[in-house]
Amino acid sequence: MQDELGAFLADAPVHMDGAEEGPLAGRTFAAKDIYDVAGTVTGCGNPTWRETHGPAAANAPAVQALLDAGAALVGKTITDELAYSLFGENAHYGTPQNVNAPGRIPGGSSAGSAAAVAGELVDLALGSDTGGSVRAPASFCGIYGLRPSHGRIALDSIMPLAPSFDTVGWFARDPALLRDVGEVLLDAKTPQEPGDLILGTDAFALGGDAAREALEAALKQVRSLLGKPRDVTVASLEGQGELVDWMTVFRTLQAGEIWHSHGAWVSDHDPDFGPGVKERFEMAAGIGGDEISAARTAREAIAAHMAELLADNAVLVVPSAPDIAPKRGIAGEAADAFRTRALSILCIAGLARLPQISLPLATVEDEDGNACPVGLSLVAAHGNDEMLLKIAADLAV
Repeated sequence: MQDELGAFLADAPVHMDGAEEGPLAGRTFAAKDIYDVAGTVTGCGNPTWRETHGPAAANAPAVQALLDAGAALVGKTITDELAYSLFGENAHYGTPQNVNAPGRIPGGSSAGSAAAVAGELVDLALGSDTGGSVRAPASFCGIYGLRPSHGRIALDSIMPLAPSFDTVGWFARDPALLRDVGEVLLDAKTPQEPGDLILGTDAFALGGDAAREALEAALKQVRSLLGKPRDVTVASLEGQGELVDWMTVFRTLQAGEIWHSHGAWVSDHDPDFGPGVKERFEMAAGIGGDEISAARTAREAIAAHMAELLADNAVLVVPSAPDIAPKRGIAGEAADAFRTRALSILCIAGLARLPQISLPLATVEDEDGNACPVGLSLVAAHGNDEMLLKIAADLAV
């Protein structure tokens, strides 16, 4: 397959035909290079990882389910190193091109999967979402993306990152196809009828001015289906009264779990990590038990708070990301500031184990005159994935 976007692993071609019949027959898909594909090494975005691991014996269940449903696997896509980044710039394998925001990052860590869907190289693609690695790329690339409820889809034969946050996720350009994939992967149930629409004012406050204005216009489409929203401050807990506080809880727990998952391998092999990833692993190594314990307690309070907020099938609307995709090569304080704002929004669903769907409903013109995407997200109570997929499909009618 011709890949002019740098989305696929050029030195590890893969092709597997899908079943002749099924709900996804005739469709093509790609899988992020953290999913096992039989007979190939799962490289996880790092050359040392590839060198120290053997070929997979079998396909990951999520990959096999899509094949059984008729979709053909046409390649494995570039990911950030060990999926530990939000930008999609891999120092070893390159940065996939974002066709809908020229010169800007595709978002990570599911960079190649999002770029391949946006660039029409495949119909759909598997990513994963721990801290936002489906929702941010979907926003930056102008496509649909779903982070399902934590625990809804088995994570067997997929590289773990932070297991209490890790989820399978997927992208499509068409919300009907996104929903079809959900029916295959989720063991789908009848969707609930949406309840109240809630607007997270503190999440919107983290967005850039132009992005907020564009998303407010996009919100009119959601209002036409779900009614007038009620404004809420999402982070309204004593001691955790701002979303940046929630982000700190998330980053502490995530880092602790990442070091538990991969610290021994990092210590044994001293891999050549690229900028940013190296520093994050060093930070993760220093997280103490008391910090993790306190963060776990805070997380459960946040999860209980969100369960109450989203009772009776309520739907929370927030930005998928605080702004359009940053330019390629972003680094230093600018990168840290953007990542903090982004994770302060993205951590809501992750901490509370909730499903979130990113909808490509808005664009912002950048200084070069490009109409760059920014996504609007809907968040629902745990298990209400099908409701979100149906809302997305209904909005497109």
